[in-house]
Amino acid sequence: MEKSTVIVCDHIHEAGLKMLQDDENINYIFAADVDKTELLNMLSDADIAITRSSTDVDEKFIAAAKNMKAIVRAGVGVDNVDIEGCSKEGIIVMNVPTANTIAAVELTMAHMLSCMRMFPYSHDHLKNQRIWKREKWYGYELKGKKLGIIGFGNIGSRVAKRAKAFEMDIVAYDPYIHPSKVTDLDMVYTENFDDILACDVITIHTPKNSETINIINEKEIAKMKDGVVLVNCARGGLYNEEALYNGLTSGKIRFAGIDVFVKEPATSNPLLDLDNIVVSPHLGANTYESQYNIGTQAAEQAIQAAKGMAYPNALNLPIDENKIPAFVKPYMEMGQKLGFLASQKNRAPIVSIKVSGQGAIAEFVDSLSTFVTVGALAENSGDTINYVNADFVAKEKGIKVETESLADSSVYKNLITVKLTTDKQVTTIRATMFDDNIQRMVEIDGFTVDVALKGNMIFFKNTDVPGVIGSVGTILAGHNVNISDFRLGRNSKSEALAVIIVDSAVSDIVLKELGNLDACISVSYAKI
Repeated sequence: MEKSTVIVCDHIHEAGLKMLQDDENINYIFAADVDKTELLNMLSDADIAITRSSTDVDEKFIAAAKNMKAIVRAGVGVDNVDIEGCSKEGIIVMNVPTANTIAAVELTMAHMLSCMRMFPYSHDHLKNQRIWKREKWYGYELKGKKLGIIGFGNIGSRVAKRAKAFEMDIVAYDPYIHPSKVTDLDMVYTENFDDILACDVITIHTPKNSETINIINEKEIAKMKDGVVLVNCARGGLYNEEALYNGLTSGKIRFAGIDVFVKEPATSNPLLDLDNIVVSPHLGANTYESQYNIGTQAAEQAIQAAKGMAYPNALNLPIDENKIPAFVKPYMEMGQKLGFLASQKNRAPIVSIKVSGQGAIAEFVDSLSTFVTVGALAENSGDTINYVNADFVAKEKGIKVETESLADSSVYKNLITVKLTTDKQVTTIRATMFDDNIQRMVEIDGFTVDVALKGNMIFFKNTDVPGVIGSVGTILAGHNVNISDFRLGRNSKSEALAVIIVDSAVSDIVLKELGNLDACISVSYAKI
């Protein structure tokens, strides 16, 4: 077997390096201490690269990596990896999503305890200032306090278990999990975000995406208890930093524990000037055990990729176009978009996903379901969902994934159907591909439509009575929302469904006004 070259661009644990050195099929290059400009010259012969946050996998990196087959990002975040650019060049991108779980969980508890007892400040007072003043450092106990957890995934759920051992009362908010995941632990699950804002301590453990950026802002802080404690060891920007600063200076927020910032290094961040905040320099993965796990898992993934065995935690696993017809790939991409769209239109814990195919695409419906599942889970799973682990993640969340091959459609050459069932409702979307790979939705929840699969979409279902379209237009115009396309479908029950494509994002205020119209049955919004 010909040796594959693995280049290590950043420092990883020596145990991971030894795994690479000891593998007789691996030609190992250590380049962690090499200047980044010189590194580019070393990439041309490499098959696999292991990187961390110090190396940007950008246009220059990709252009220099002429023979690169895969890149392992040794860690969770892939903010510094141009995944789309890698995909265009056929480079598989993998990450190591769970290696630092316990480290992040325990750091969260450390920040929580530090906020409640002001340990860093009392430590400084005695050790550095040599002042013994016990009466200055009265803190609070965790016991009996209500802890609000935003995001109840791999890390959030473990924080909850540890906090419960401190006899805290746990309230969890996560619209993308089944409530039983929380209630089975004798904790409270809520769909009302205000229940979280009413807690004594709040901690967040979500991916960073359009739905979670600034999830805690001025408006949310105003609703909180006076003297609330906030903790963020997840991603910078989930709490709006200006709002956080104002809340800390006013005393509305008694204390905050922050490990992550919008801009890092955060040495000039105004939050550092405050005396009621505990900070750390993004230490979520900084334990020896975590670094060992990251290093060894990254090395193992690199070895597997080098041998073509597997691509664990691949974020962009491409289709082997040598094994499938060329027409299939655009349908896979469309399926992922449909899953993403359906999950936005039907925002609730997913119970099941069913994917059906008609025509020649029916032969590939099992592969298609993987792409649909990735799309459906993408918004709430962040970097953790990919084409390799999609079925496993769905099973872990209690989501049933089914496929079905149907008789050929009498109207369309190929037709795919995505049926997404949640705790609240069922969304069914049918779509096809016209010439030149034009993706079109042709049916939504039983309404015949003809809608392009892109843009800002409002789905407005109403009783089919006069004047509705005019009222909808008036509301949108009143908020300077311009309509670029308006598609209408009707059924035999005197109901209509309008799919309204608009030029800009739609706020909750607009959706609420639309929902208050007498004729409105339901309204939702999605962006592709």
